[in-house]
Amino acid sequence: MSRIMSWVYAARCAVIGAEQPQQQQQRVISKQFDHFQMPLHYPKYKRSDYEGMAEWKLDCLLKEYGLPVAGDVAQKRKFAMGAFLWPSEMY
Repeated sequence: MSRIMSWVYAARCAVIGAEQPQQQQQRVISKQFDHFQMPLHYPKYKRSDYEGMAEWKLDCLLKEYGLPVAGDVAQKRKFAMGAFLWPSEMY
């Protein structure tokens, strides 16, 4: 019986050992390459809403969609308006 148990344990270790590098590699890849995430809703803000939006709210909105959050408030507003407003709403 101990021989069977040691064989099962060795098989489990081999399987776990084979899965771990692959899982670690997937984590590294997902951290290196952020991707666009489409939530169930599309933001329904107007240009005036973006112009008066607080920085923390812009950060949350951009993070929700997996978009970059770097820059000052003016850059974030400009980026958000470019990403979420239709061309006819830009001006």
